[in-house]
Amino acid sequence: MPGGRLTQQERQRIALGLADGSAYAEIARGLDRPTSTVTREVMRNGGPTAYRADLAHRATEHRTQRRRRTEPWGGEESPQPHGRDAEAVRAYQETLTTVFMQSGMTTMTARVMACLTLSDTGSLTAAELVQRLQVSPASVSKAIAFLESQDHVRRERDERRRERYVVDDEIMYEAMVASARSTAQVAETARQGVGILGPGTPAAVRLENMGRFLDFVSESIARAAEQARAVLHTKPEAGNDAAPLTD
Repeated sequence: MPGGRLTQQERQRIALGLADGSAYAEIARGLDRPTSTVTREVMRNGGPTAYRADLAHRATEHRTQRRRRTEPWGGEESPQPHGRDAEAVRAYQETLTTVFMQSGMTTMTARVMACLTLSDTGSLTAAELVQRLQVSPASVSKAIAFLESQDHVRRERDERRRERYVVDDEIMYEAMVASARSTAQVAETARQGVGILGPGTPAAVRLENMGRFLDFVSESIARAAEQARAVLHTKPEAGNDAAPLTD
């Protein structure tokens, strides 16, 4: 299986595969690449409907050049805590970013979320996010505003009165609760349409069934999240040396 960065020819084949409606796994098999490589490539370069091979190739070259410019003199990175492999951490962060994008986040929001999630402290300042992601403060601010609106992060002040953005052990619980609320809202809106469209009409029956289905899903999500909440606070067993992936 080939390694290293995708070539321009491989990106052109990805674009052709997307145009033909091929699945990521099928495209990956044709390239003898992991499916995750193709998925990450497409999602970070516009998604399946906007992917362009030439633009993706130039964007990758630009990111590579920017990374080289921001490396310390001599090209050496600061040592990773806990003896972590810096390249493995970087690759994993890109994979996690891609997964967040597939869940509906924009690219910048997904990058900020991944960066916060993989920090050992679970919190970073705006300046730290700007430095780590090499983006503008405005981009970070916009991403944080969205994440706050979805209950994915919260703000707090540290001992130096700096504003920090925090993800904690409750992040998945809060996300599931927010999802349940959103689903319940769709269910309620569906039920409102029944009276407007006329009970018993095909459209009203469709909405009524949709409402019942989403009510069940919403209640199930909320109940499961509450039942599993304690799992988020499970402590590592004694003698378990496993560590998170990044600082």
